[in-house]
Amino acid sequence: MVMQTDHLIVKTIDSWDGYLKLVDSDLYRNWAFRGQVDASWQLWPTITRELQNRRVNPRYWTDQEHRIIWIFQRKALHYLEKIPDVADTFRWMALMQHHGAPTRLLDFTWSPYVAAFFALEASKTDATVWAINTPKLGTKCFRPQSNDDWVPSPEEALRSYDINSANDVAIGEPFFKNQRLIAQSGTFACPFDLTRPIDEILGQHRDTIAKFVLKGPGLRKQALGELYRMNITHSTLFPDLDGLSRSLGYELESHWKFDPTAKD
Repeated sequence: MVMQTDHLIVKTIDSWDGYLKLVDSDLYRNWAFRGQVDASWQLWPTITRELQNRRVNPRYWTDQEHRIIWIFQRKALHYLEKIPDVADTFRWMALMQHHGAPTRLLDFTWSPYVAAFFALEASKTDATVWAINTPKLGTKCFRPQSNDDWVPSPEEALRSYDINSANDVAIGEPFFKNQRLIAQSGTFACPFDLTRPIDEILGQHRDTIAKFVLKGPGLRKQALGELYRMNITHSTLFPDLDGLSRSLGYELESHWKFDPTAKD
């Protein structure tokens, strides 16, 4: 089933084969994807959710965002083997994102299979894979920045790539990639405007964003089994001890000899 709201295309999928056929089609072949465990969730960056939850006055949002970046910079040196240049705002934000700090970066992946894993692994209801038309929007390689002035704000850094309108969203990743970004074939969506979700911003433009709603326990069971056989698990997508630990959750519901979820 296909439904279109404004310019957001919503497709409901009830089989793993249907999902594979869709994402392998020429239309979506070079798009970027993001999996979310709940189909009702919009594409809000974590910085916006935190600002809203903490009741920060919107007039201070961008200043407070800028402030936590340089607080992180001043204190993170004790934990880093190599410190990025002070002015390399995108690399600092990617590092913050990697360690769970709120940023305007929203994780996407070039792999629709990785996106499906993140959508379905912990889902208890209809899940979603979002797709963004990167060939139409263009992608950025956020090059290293170095100067002796001051830390550019995210908006100042975006302007250097001609992203300067409230209706603009940059897609790309820092020049230097960390291990998780490599393992997940990762990229980022970075909006200029923090006050609206990315799906609302891109939904104003035709053929720019799509939402695939993944329905039913049957789809989830088959998909996770196939993804497990493809070695797409938490332990491979998060190549550290935390990832290995996360991967054990799925081991509870799977076994090579029998189905632990089968009812007697």
